[in-house]
Amino acid sequence: MKRFLDTLRGTIKMNELSLHILDICQNSIKANATLIEIKIEEDTISNEFRISIKDNGHGMNAKTLSGVADPFYTTRTTRKVGLGISLFKMAAEMAGGSLEISSKINQGTTVIATFLHNHIDRAPLGDITETLIILILNDIGVDILYSHHFNGKEYIFSTKEVKEVLNGIPLTESGVILWIKNNIEDGITTIYKEEAK
Repeated sequence: MKRFLDTLRGTIKMNELSLHILDICQNSIKANATLIEIKIEEDTISNEFRISIKDNGHGMNAKTLSGVADPFYTTRTTRKVGLGISLFKMAAEMAGGSLEISSKINQGTTVIATFLHNHIDRAPLGDITETLIILILNDIGVDILYSHHFNGKEYIFSTKEVKEVLNGIPLTESGVILWIKNNIEDGITTIYKEEAK
């Protein structure tokens, strides 16, 4: 058991938080969610880094919810362990934080991970733009609402709003994806730049 946990700890150091976000969102898609809300909140003054992922999928019952952070528990038939939530929880705890999950049948699930912003063991956010692009390309039937807050500055991206502007043009069109990618990258860069002024 100790060797297994040491292996997990070694794995988590190589991960980026955006990969955890992608994993949780893929669970939301499998839960038939039509809306996934991803919120990242960074506050260097209070030394907080918070990720919340909320969906409107079919949710979990109390029994499933109680076992979801156990690496040896999974509802999948393709593998014997469910590492996603347990690895995310470990990443948060290694960086002085915690992970909470709440869920209600037919209402959805919310996962909230908190970290100390400046903790030496906090994994980097990684390429969140690429994560969002993968989600958009994976399933255009699921709307993504992404917000990123940094010391009071905010960037928001909504696939629902983009779809309304496009008026029937698919989000998966190469020109649209390129525009989305540039919009997200510019938006996040801007909130960091504003802080540096």
